[in-house]
Amino acid sequence: MAGYTPMMQQYLSVKEEAKDALLFFRLGDFYEMFFDDALTAARELEITLTGRGAGLEERIPMCGVPHHSAEGYIAKLVEKGYKVAICEQVEDPKAAKGVVKREIVRIVTPGTVMEAKSLGETANNFIVGAAEQEGRFGLAACDLTTGELYVTSFAATVEAVKNELNVYRPAEGVGDARSLALLDEASRASGRALVATVRGQSDAPDAKLAAQFPEERWDAHEAVSKLAVARLADYLGETQKRSLAHLRAVKRYDPQQFMALDAFTRRNLELTETVRDRSRKGSLLWLLDRTRTAMGARQLRRWIDQPLLDRAAIDGRLDAVEALHGNWMLRQELRDALADIYDLERLVGRIAYGTANARDLNALGASLSRIPMLKDICAELGSGPLSALADALDACEDIGQAVAAAIAEEPPVSVREGGLIRSGYHERLDELREASKNGKTWIAELERREREATGIKSLKVGFNKVFGYYLEVTRANLGTLPEGRYERKQTLANAERYVTPELKEKEALILEAEDRMVDLEYELFAALRDDIALQIPRLQRLAERVASLDALQSLAEASAERRYVRPVWSDGYDLHVEGGRHPVVEAVTEGAAYISNDASLTREGGAILLITGPNMAGKSTYMRQVAMICIMAQIGCFVPAARAELPIVDRIFTRIGAADDLVGGQSTFMVEMKDIQIMTEQATARSLVIIDELGRGTSTDEGMAIAQAVIEYVHDRIGCKALVSTHYHELAHLEETLAGLRNGCMAVKESADGVTFLRKLVPGAADSSYGIYCAQLAGLPDSIVTRAYGLLESAGAEPGRSAPGPQEAPSGEALAAAAEPRREQGGQTAAAVSPQADYAPSPGILQLSMFEESAAADEAKRARSKYPESDKLLDKLKKLDIMRMTPLQAMEWLNDARNHLIGKGD
Repeated sequence: MAGYTPMMQQYLSVKEEAKDALLFFRLGDFYEMFFDDALTAARELEITLTGRGAGLEERIPMCGVPHHSAEGYIAKLVEKGYKVAICEQVEDPKAAKGVVKREIVRIVTPGTVMEAKSLGETANNFIVGAAEQEGRFGLAACDLTTGELYVTSFAATVEAVKNELNVYRPAEGVGDARSLALLDEASRASGRALVATVRGQSDAPDAKLAAQFPEERWDAHEAVSKLAVARLADYLGETQKRSLAHLRAVKRYDPQQFMALDAFTRRNLELTETVRDRSRKGSLLWLLDRTRTAMGARQLRRWIDQPLLDRAAIDGRLDAVEALHGNWMLRQELRDALADIYDLERLVGRIAYGTANARDLNALGASLSRIPMLKDICAELGSGPLSALADALDACEDIGQAVAAAIAEEPPVSVREGGLIRSGYHERLDELREASKNGKTWIAELERREREATGIKSLKVGFNKVFGYYLEVTRANLGTLPEGRYERKQTLANAERYVTPELKEKEALILEAEDRMVDLEYELFAALRDDIALQIPRLQRLAERVASLDALQSLAEASAERRYVRPVWSDGYDLHVEGGRHPVVEAVTEGAAYISNDASLTREGGAILLITGPNMAGKSTYMRQVAMICIMAQIGCFVPAARAELPIVDRIFTRIGAADDLVGGQSTFMVEMKDIQIMTEQATARSLVIIDELGRGTSTDEGMAIAQAVIEYVHDRIGCKALVSTHYHELAHLEETLAGLRNGCMAVKESADGVTFLRKLVPGAADSSYGIYCAQLAGLPDSIVTRAYGLLESAGAEPGRSAPGPQEAPSGEALAAAAEPRREQGGQTAAAVSPQADYAPSPGILQLSMFEESAAADEAKRARSKYPESDKLLDKLKKLDIMRMTPLQAMEWLNDARNHLIGKGD
């Protein structure tokens, strides 16, 4: 540091403490950054980079941001993954001898952001502490804004760590090098960045934990969890540099209390965000969120992330939802009362932090005033769980009354301004206010008297912070002033300013009263805030219960709005759903009737359903909806079905859609095989497995072999319920050799006029995937579609079974017409009949269809040409599955065949 100025030496010593954080060094009204910090900040914030002399020949890089707008700049840096150390002046510059003393007052990191503007109201911001010992992994997750702290431990595997990280989605992790390596690998596999900070064993961890969590008792088997908490608490104390009074309770849990959902399952089922753009809209959370408070929204998200396995706990939620579901008027009253409650969890966090202002305390008081109404509504509903919840609600009347008595109705935002405290609350404060008020009245009276005495109408009394109160007289009127009456204070270009002994005396009284009044108001406010901070455990328990009540009414509101039903529990293995619907797909296709489907997975009737059928026919939607119904039931929500009898599912595995891992060097097929491998290791007889397009990504023979082997493994070794879709129609024969497997397919109506996907699951196996037809719907050029049909026909396939015909691709108008329902008399949709099952959809259902009269005409022309097409028709007839056709289907097929042979119009 030799050669640097004293101020720069101070900066460098503070920077040593900041370590890996960018240092915001307070100089006057600016936060300044120097050296590499300045280069980084200027680049990331897009602000001007300048230089400054620091005692050496060369100027050093420097940039800065205004103190009053620093919050936005800090938030921007933290969002980019940086840490920011805030260094403030901690000494009065007037009393300083030499360089003003400065210290780091806080280090803002991605996991410790407290400012509301930087956080989403309905989302948590977690930081995790990690530890690994003897094959066990300890994880502590904390949201500093709410004071929540969750602790668990489990087997130290990447998959287990990844599953837990997907619950919290942390922004930052703290731990030793080994545990952080697991965290980093798991977070990268989940597609999320994690800012990691290495921390080893802290000094005297037991003493620190006892001081931070005085009521917690740690068992010997919790050593790894305790270490994770110790590292996290140590890091939070180091960065926040203040009392963390709201971190007092540790919520322990075992991951086996909740349904296991891996990252891919959460992603595919779109529980809290969509696959396409990670948007909330279109997810299950978006559908069910009818909460009225921010803390209720966060609670609902946690419930969706962690479906329960305890049947009694699930039934408790369902009982509460049923009571709310059945009483619209009381439910609406409850929703109105909740709407007036602020975010108690984050209010408590700001109170503990010492950053709550008077308006925050008023928000707390207003929220507490609504609690008695919540208690009355819950008691009136008469539900056991709701009555218990009402009894547990502590209205904290003493806190509400204290706030109402002390804080002004419309206080200023800044706690350093006057007007915080109500009149009548404190006697001395009232005296000071009266003195200030009387003094200002005297000042106004002085101005009137002096004008009369001097005859100078422009004379005025003014005030500034440097000279205090003064009498100002313009130069034109100086000659009329009486001799010896005024004492000159300041000379201006066009006026003179004077004081009198009487004015100086009153000025001292007024300014003393105002200064003391502001100081006293702040002292009273801070004392009240500190008193409330002592009641934080009560307020946190209240906030948690209000959040749960809000989440329950949200589930009830969504269930009533969408006509969901309460699920019943099967005593053992079997799953039965009648009229099941995919909740989100049904919601986003508002205005079009949704085709419901049954599901039955049982030991006797078949636990594995092998689904075949065309692309775009609804296989994936059907499989997802079964999983969604299980998850909704186990979070305590009613389900989209006419009836649902369900078992408790311990795990759900999904493999839906293609995805690769370019960074990890894994192809789509390898990713699929890895997911299958994890399923084979972790699935139990109580699990639900969903695999879409099993075996794709390799040759047909190998893919089919793998698919069959996996199905046999699930059937013979795991014995769980499974839904498997495939385009390998040849696998339908497994129904004959595997007692627990049955075939199902998506119904299709096929004729010479077009193809209609009916979205209905029916028994049996399909024999076509209509891939070229779907390519045609996607808008591929006509030449490609026609060539594909030709190649398919020359390969010996059945072109008629793959699409209406290869001769002529439909026009854009025809494709547009395909999206419109065919109408009969009375405006009803024409019933379509599947050639694979006797099924007709309900009226008013929108179906996909295509009309290709030109293809039929070409076929008829060829039949009349020199080379007759009767041999091809004969081949089709030989392959026709007559036993699976209804009489009506047979008549339609014969009519189509006749039209192809003789041509329409002949």
